[in-house]
Amino acid sequence: MTEAGWVQHAVWWQVYPLGFAGAYPEHDNGGLRRLDAWLDYVIELGASGLMLGPVFASETHGYDTVDHLRIDPRLGDDADFDALIAAAHERGLKVLLDGVFNHVGRGHPAFQDVLTRGREAPTAGWFRLTWREGRSEPEYATFEGHGALVALNHLEPAVADYVADVMIHWLRRGADGWRLDAAYAVPTAFWARVLPRVRAEFPEAYVFGEVIHGDYTDFVNRSTVDSVTQYELWKAIWSALESRNFFELSWAMERHNDFLAAFVPQTFTGNHDVTRLASRLSDERDVPLAVAVLMTVGGTPSVYSGDEQGFRGVKEDRASGDDAVRPPFPEKPADLAPFGRPLYHVHQELIALRRRNPWLHRAVTRTLHLTNEQFVYEASADGHRLVMALNVADEPAEVPAPGGGTVTLEPHTWRVLA
Repeated sequence: MTEAGWVQHAVWWQVYPLGFAGAYPEHDNGGLRRLDAWLDYVIELGASGLMLGPVFASETHGYDTVDHLRIDPRLGDDADFDALIAAAHERGLKVLLDGVFNHVGRGHPAFQDVLTRGREAPTAGWFRLTWREGRSEPEYATFEGHGALVALNHLEPAVADYVADVMIHWLRRGADGWRLDAAYAVPTAFWARVLPRVRAEFPEAYVFGEVIHGDYTDFVNRSTVDSVTQYELWKAIWSALESRNFFELSWAMERHNDFLAAFVPQTFTGNHDVTRLASRLSDERDVPLAVAVLMTVGGTPSVYSGDEQGFRGVKEDRASGDDAVRPPFPEKPADLAPFGRPLYHVHQELIALRRRNPWLHRAVTRTLHLTNEQFVYEASADGHRLVMALNVADEPAEVPAPGGGTVTLEPHTWRVLA
């Protein structure tokens, strides 16, 4: 396990900066400094860090990077980045960056050099190219068929050097760790070459990979990342609540226990790539139940900005289909609509519960009572335990209480029983 000790206390507030600042698909509207007015809000929520989406120069949405060593001009410059880091650290907030190292935008100088100089370009080995007779431009591997996203050749030593240098550069500038975008598309051996070089200088950095499906434990072991995104649990939480089938969640928690034996997954109920929780669940009363599960199982949890206010947004499989889940935010928290305050307070309560019980970071769960619509489970670690009860039914329900007897749960509610 390479995870630093401070991660045990981490609860992230995730932000997609280009959307947050109204910088994409529109133009600059304050950039990174737009976040300054929200840092105290993050503290009041109970979170301990900012998990930032892409902040480096790109052509459109941030995931088509053209310069990993330059802040996107729509978000500001190095001085703005330094100011954000300083303001966050002054408040005790960690800052995590989003590294897009599986691919680059077509405008990246390394690829542009290939288009200009052909096979003789020094960076031709950076990409997986096929040269066809009579064609001025080579065919190239892409990320999931997107021609604007040029896949890197991760067998090329110069690419490993480049990625390691980028990661180290921004850690030196004050970042506390990295989310590795599309890590699942990159050979694990590549990360195993890069990350030890990063950790040699920054052993306390937290690094996790975006892995949607597959053998999570094997990926962690082979790549040497600290963690991966726990999409299995994400899906089970909202799906079990929406279908009123807690058997699905109980099964997913057993799988989650197996992961916890090897590493601590990065857990969430929403992020910048998925339909928002409030839009997933047809009954808004069930949103707090999802948060209750997130904050009482093992993991390193994150809250996607706006979810704590009940923001809605549906991801669509089309061009600009992510825009609805990546909206601009008002200039300051006081400008938020009042309708989200009750859910914000629920998040505060549950995050506070977790921060008071840091052992929950590695807690495993055990099912104590299970029906389609009621679920009681125990979370435990290091001699501590917590019993959580959930009722997703439209009627009150009695569930067994620790030590004997029963407890009545009102419809669509959660309760800590012990």
